[in-house]
Amino acid sequence: MKIGMIGLGIMGRPMAKNLLKAGYDLTVSDRNPAAVDEVVSYGAKAGSSAEIGQNCELVLTMVPNGPQVREVMLGEDGVAAHMRPGSVFIDMSSINPVDSKEIASELEKKGIEMLDAPVSGGEPKAIDGTLSFMVGGKQEVFDKFKPVLLAMGSSVVRCGDVGAGNTTKLANQIIVACNIQALSEALTLAKLAGVDPALVLEAIKGGLAGSTVMNAKGPMMIEGNDAPGFKIDLHIKDLNNALSCAHSVGAPVPMTAQVQEILQWLHNHDCGQKDHSAIAQYYERLAGTSIGGGV
Repeated sequence: MKIGMIGLGIMGRPMAKNLLKAGYDLTVSDRNPAAVDEVVSYGAKAGSSAEIGQNCELVLTMVPNGPQVREVMLGEDGVAAHMRPGSVFIDMSSINPVDSKEIASELEKKGIEMLDAPVSGGEPKAIDGTLSFMVGGKQEVFDKFKPVLLAMGSSVVRCGDVGAGNTTKLANQIIVACNIQALSEALTLAKLAGVDPALVLEAIKGGLAGSTVMNAKGPMMIEGNDAPGFKIDLHIKDLNNALSCAHSVGAPVPMTAQVQEILQWLHNHDCGQKDHSAIAQYYERLAGTSIGGGV
């Protein structure tokens, strides 16, 4: 199967490498030539949007947001203009489900099927190929291309028709953000109360409060490590989409709105490119303390 992939950022590069490890014939494109060269060095081919559309049965995108997906696929001389009827597009970006449905509708006019398949797991799971895919689209299309997604992930679940994947991802991002916020509050409380946050983390992570988020982000907070696995600015984008979707369907999301304000404050204080675990730094500034370093 010939696959084209557009978008080789923090997540896209390791995902592309895992497709190559699985033996797929892969052509890649990105605005960053260095990213393309890196993936080509692992066995991929470099190609333009037109070449990808003309030569690939399956086109994948992993780009920041809905406008970029539209530009890549439907813009002037976009990929879709070169794709053949019967080919398939899978968008692995995290975008507003309304955008997913509109893009799918335009592609349907050209005889192109679409799945929206956003991922969860961050850079570490992109590297080791254990991402979770939340997928929307027709069952028969999902069944055919599920093995491609399993080359990059350990969990691939169809959640409904097109748009359901990104709706599920928005739910995921709400839970992750609010979990990080709660963890930041709890560890700040521990520190101010004179209890070592590292010991608190060790004591509670095996109980009901334990979570994948806690295991991944708690040690980063204690170490003061804010190197981005998933950037604050990207989480702001996701929660903007979540709030927009919630407003359109009438869903109450007060916790989402609150954590979004914290993320926006961090963005405004030059933290937008830090890992979203830097939510802890908001609390550290308020409390005048640091979570790390014992008591």
